[in-house]
Amino acid sequence: MSATRRQILAATAGIAFTGAVSELFTGSAAASAALGRHAGYGPLVPDPHGLLDLPAGFTYKVLSRQGEPLRSGEGLVPGNHDGMGAFAGRRGQVHLVRNHENRVTGKIGVPVVDGLTYDPAAKGGCTALTLDRRGDVLDERVAVAGTAVNCAGGPTPWRTWLTCEETEDKAGTNGYTKDHGFVFEVDGADPRRTGAVPLTAMGRFQHEAVAVDPYSGIVYETEDAFQHPFGLFYRFLPEKPLGGTGSLRAGGALEAMRVPGVPDLSVVRETGTRFEGVEWVPVPDPSAAVTPIRLQDFGPKGITHAQKLEGCYWGGRSVYFVSSFARVKDGSGATHFGQVWKYEPDRRRLTLVVVFGPDTDLQLPGESPDNICLAPTGGLMVSEDGDGAQHVFGVSRKGEVYPVARGAQNIGTPEAPEWGEFAGVTFSPDGTTMYVNCYAPGTTFAVRGPWR
Repeated sequence: MSATRRQILAATAGIAFTGAVSELFTGSAAASAALGRHAGYGPLVPDPHGLLDLPAGFTYKVLSRQGEPLRSGEGLVPGNHDGMGAFAGRRGQVHLVRNHENRVTGKIGVPVVDGLTYDPAAKGGCTALTLDRRGDVLDERVAVAGTAVNCAGGPTPWRTWLTCEETEDKAGTNGYTKDHGFVFEVDGADPRRTGAVPLTAMGRFQHEAVAVDPYSGIVYETEDAFQHPFGLFYRFLPEKPLGGTGSLRAGGALEAMRVPGVPDLSVVRETGTRFEGVEWVPVPDPSAAVTPIRLQDFGPKGITHAQKLEGCYWGGRSVYFVSSFARVKDGSGATHFGQVWKYEPDRRRLTLVVVFGPDTDLQLPGESPDNICLAPTGGLMVSEDGDGAQHVFGVSRKGEVYPVARGAQNIGTPEAPEWGEFAGVTFSPDGTTMYVNCYAPGTTFAVRGPWR
């Protein structure tokens, strides 16, 4: 076992990384070439409008804010903007599909629309924006409604969005009329093609994100469980792999990852650590009718858990996933401020690629990586989820951390500012525009500038 260690502290961000960060860019030739030069775009310039601070030469446009009327006339723009995907449309259009992580207490829920609603008692779901070639909003409408706590998800190779419910509430809990904890497929160009159909074979658990292997069609899924024994890393083997829109409804087999001899991923400290012969164990009851999946009996060898499994994306021939933090006080075997793992399906190999802290004096308490986005023009974008001022950070192949955006004071007062976390970073198909959400108050931005 060998490890390459790096520790670079960003002066303003207070984030430290150890590990071979260049591993994260192996799936993008453009990123590898672009990041041979210096990283970053310079210091952030305060926004006179108090919304979004960006480097010099960058501009933003507010596409949508919670509480405004939807252009479809279906109601108001819901709150709690979270994960998001961008897809190419006709005549240079872009379709944005945006999650709304609403619980039953959400102030502005996704409007109930006939044919697009799963459970009328639930306030979560997705809205879809259509942008013209100039980036102006042509349309904004409900894409799926009646779902719960839609956190993240992921795109499919056939240009739909898989939105994930981060809850295990069953019918009769919190007023819900149906079981929740599923994945739903959403077509941003035509939501009625996909409707509001839970993909039950993909499991019922606290979903976070998904990534589709474009070669095999296997779907990888993370579970963001809050309490011990924490979540699992899954793969779904569809009956109709790469079958296009609606094909995942045909069902398939759900399996969970077992790393022999490692019941808890948090105890792995050294970047570069590799585990060969990773096993995949059939899930006894994917519907979790009686027992949550992570508590089910996986046999005498057990199963591998990890705290706060969140971001997930495909790069090159591998799938990457994030454990955003682990804490001994919560029941984890060790404490860290974030891990990025790489799984190579062809080799059945799992590698710890990057570790965030905790052997650094973090300036912002709770600072952890959440969702990760590999920019087509170069750069790994990391959404911060912590206290204090919130950022989107870029990370270079050399492990250099640089600020890309900072949420200015959105709510509160200058004496007592409150900051909304960032989520849903994604790029336009042509790579010229970064789209990002502020979670609360829910705001969707389009950012343009001299990306490289």
